[in-house]
Amino acid sequence: MFDKSYRDRLEADLARWEADGVIAPAAAAAIRNALPPLPAGINIAMVVGIVGGLLIAAAFLAFVAAHWTEIARLVRFAILLAGMTATCALGAWFATTGRTILADLCASIGAIIFGAGIALVGQMYHLGEDFAGGMLLWSIGAFAAAVLTGSRGALAVGLVAACIWTSMRSYDAPDRLHLPFLVAWLFAAGLAFAWHSRVAAHLVAVAVLPWWIATALRFEFDGAQPSFLLANGAALLFGAGLAIAAAPSPRALRLGSILSIYGAFSLAAVAALEVATVDDIIRIRTSAMSAQPLWAILCGAAGMILALVSATLTKRTGEILAVCAIGLVLLAAPIWPVSTAGEPWLAYAALLCAMLSLVVSGVLDGVRPRIVAGWLGIAGVIAGITWAVKGSLLGRSAFLAAAGIVAVAFATALNRALLRTAR
Repeated sequence: MFDKSYRDRLEADLARWEADGVIAPAAAAAIRNALPPLPAGINIAMVVGIVGGLLIAAAFLAFVAAHWTEIARLVRFAILLAGMTATCALGAWFATTGRTILADLCASIGAIIFGAGIALVGQMYHLGEDFAGGMLLWSIGAFAAAVLTGSRGALAVGLVAACIWTSMRSYDAPDRLHLPFLVAWLFAAGLAFAWHSRVAAHLVAVAVLPWWIATALRFEFDGAQPSFLLANGAALLFGAGLAIAAAPSPRALRLGSILSIYGAFSLAAVAALEVATVDDIIRIRTSAMSAQPLWAILCGAAGMILALVSATLTKRTGEILAVCAIGLVLLAAPIWPVSTAGEPWLAYAALLCAMLSLVVSGVLDGVRPRIVAGWLGIAGVIAGITWAVKGSLLGRSAFLAAAGIVAVAFATALNRALLRTAR
C-alpha cells in the first residue's frame, strides 16, 4: 500500500485538497507524518556495484571453468562450498548493515551456485542421469535459502527449478498427473502470504502457469483439446484469487488480488486460444470430440464456485460479472462439438459475452488489470473469428455486425440504468 507510486498519488491529492481548501494544512501535515518511511530503493551506486560484483563472479567462474579438468575433484568440491559460503557470509553482512537488496542478491547467487554444484558433482562422480531429480533437489535447496533469508530471488530460483522439474516429470510420464508440484507451489504460496510481499505473490502466480500448460499439452488421446483444459485452470486461478482476496486480511488481499489478475489474463488468453485452436486456425486436436477429464471439469467448477463465494462475501456487482465470464468461457467447451457440422456461433457468442463481462466487471470494481485483460480477450476473439480458416467470411461479418448491434443496445440500456440510479 505504501509504495512509491501510491505515495506520489497521495502527495498530489493532498496538495490539491489543501489548495482547494478541502483539508487544513495541519491535517495534511498530520497525514504525511503518519506515513511510514519509504524503503530504500536502488540508486546508481548500488547498480554499478551489483554489475561489478557480477563481473567479478563471472570472471572467477570463467577462470575455474577453463582449468576445471586440471583441478582435483576434492578441490572442485571445495570451490563450490567456498562459493556458497562466501555468498552467504556476504549476504549476512549486507543484511546486518541494512542493505537488503544486496543481501537478497547474494542469497539468490548462492542458490544458483547450489544448483550448479548439483550438476557438477553429478558430472564428476557419474551419478544417475535423473535430471528431474536434480531439479527437485535444487528447488528444495533454494526454498530452504528463501525460508532462512527471506530472499525473493532465492524463491524465484526455487520456483524456476520446480517448474523445470514438473515439466520433465510430465514429459516422462504423460499418462498421469504430476501432483507433487502442487505441494511445492503451495509451500511457495505460503511464503508469499507470510512475507506479505507483492514480488513473491507475482512469482507464485507466474509459477503455476507452466504446470497447467505442461499438464494440458501432455494428453495424447483423441479429442483432447488443450485450450479447454487451460480454461479450467484459468477459471480456478481467477476464482481462487477472488476468494482469497475476500478474506479479512491484508496479506490475503494482496496475494488474492495478484492471483486473480493473472487468472483474468489467463482467462482472456484462453478465450482467444479456444477460437484459434478449435476453429482450425491452429490445428491441435485430432477429432471432433471434446474429451475433458473429470478432474479438469471439477477444477473449472471449483473456480466458478469460489468466485461466486467471493461475490457473496464482498457484495460487489463486478465479481458477479466475473462469475459470468468464467462460466461462459467454460460453457464454450461443450458447445463446440455440437456445432462441428457448421459454424459454432453459440460458442463465439459465449466467448464474446464472457470478455465483455470481464471488462464491465473491472470497470464496476475499479480493477484496471481486469479491464485490460477483457479488452485483450475481446480483440483476440474477434481476430480469431475474423481470420478463421473454414466457413463463410460473409457469415462471419454478419455475425460480428449483429454482435456489435447487440453490444450498442446493451450499452444504451446500461447507461440509462446508471442515470436512473444516479438520480
